[in-house]
Parts: sequence; C-alpha cells; structure tokens
Amino acid sequence: MNLYTYFLNNTGRQIIKYAHYFPIYERHFSQYINRPLTFLEIGTGHGGSSQMWKYYFGPMARIVSIDVRPECKAYEEEQINVRIGSQSDRQFLQSLLDEFGPPDIVLDDGSHHNSDINMSFDYLYPRMARDGIYLAEDLNGSYWPQLGGGLRSENSFINRCKGFVDEMHAKSTVYGDEIVPETHITRTTSAIHFYDSIVVLEKTPYINKAMLVTPESQPK
Repeated sequence: MNLYTYFLNNTGRQIIKYAHYFPIYERHFSQYINRPLTFLEIGTGHGGSSQMWKYYFGPMARIVSIDVRPECKAYEEEQINVRIGSQSDRQFLQSLLDEFGPPDIVLDDGSHHNSDINMSFDYLYPRMARDGIYLAEDLNGSYWPQLGGGLRSENSFINRCKGFVDEMHAKSTVYGDEIVPETHITRTTSAIHFYDSIVVLEKTPYINKAMLVTPESQPK
C-alpha cells in the first residue's frame, strides 16, 4: 500500500493534502522506508498525517510533530512525539535538536506564512542531517500578500529558492559579470527540486565537482 492508497482509505484522524503531493513524497522519501529516521513535521493538523508517516516509514522511524496548539499534544502515541511551540522560535527549534538530534527529513506544513517558513528553514537546514531532505509545501502561498508573499516579494520562499539555484552555482559565477558569494547552500546542497507548491532541497556531506577526463589523451 502506497501513501496515496493509505490516504484514500484513511478512516482515522483527518489528513488534508493536495492529491499531486503523494508522488512527490514517494519520489523523495521512499529511500527511508524501514530505516532509522528522525522525521520532523512542522504543523500537526488533526494528527492524521503523523500516523500516515509512522505507517509509511515503518518501525524504526521517529516522528516529531510540532504545533502551536496545546491540544495537539493529545496526538502523541508510540513513535509519534508532539511538541508545542512556534516554528519561528529559535529557542524552541534548538530544544528539538537537543532532544531528538538532527532530523533526517523536515517537512514544513506549518503556518504557511513566509516569515515563518524562512525562519524555520534558516535555522534548521544548516543543522539537519548532512544527507537530509528539506521539503516545504503549500508554497502557492508564496504568491499571496496575506501570507507575506507576492510574485516579486523578497520574502517569498519561492523567490528565495530561485536564488538558491544561483548559490548552488556560485563557483561558476566567477566567470560572469556578477559574482555570487558561496554559502551553506553552495557547500552542502546537491539538488533543488521545484514542483507546483513544493520545493525539495537535498543535502550531501560532499560534492565532487572536479572536471574529469578519461582517457587522459585521445587514442590514436
């Protein structure tokens, strides 16, 4: 049973997701099935998604779900840890790292306000597992002024991610007319995937960017 089938057959706690998200989840998360995993979910909702992730990843997964609503604490169960706090509170985020260690996956389905998305990303991304995956969803809100976004807004997380593409290529910009400084994105990010309303960033502890030639000379 895949995630979409689980969702369609869910009779437990409510889950709210766009249909096209499920293939994206499977594409990026399937490698973690039945492996030790710390999965940080920003936004607990009605508790159903945490149960879905617990089912999907298997018995070695530890689900950590955060929300500002105290009543969400009632959704705790075996493998699911709920902590109450704001995704834009650095001290709260650090307390999660202190308690559970660096997350392997972060899924931001929280307030959807761009200021909160940016704050969580800026604090957690450098501190998560060196080969981790960061997925922010419902980024259609990056275009909505009421969520602090806009088509050309500097606060839009979508627009920031467009800039991350340039940061990935910072070393190449030395040959252009404007140099992009190297950042944590340059040094640790192997891929950035854009989907409708979702951005996924993949980390890696090492990227070999050397130009290679084989054989060393052309055969005669």
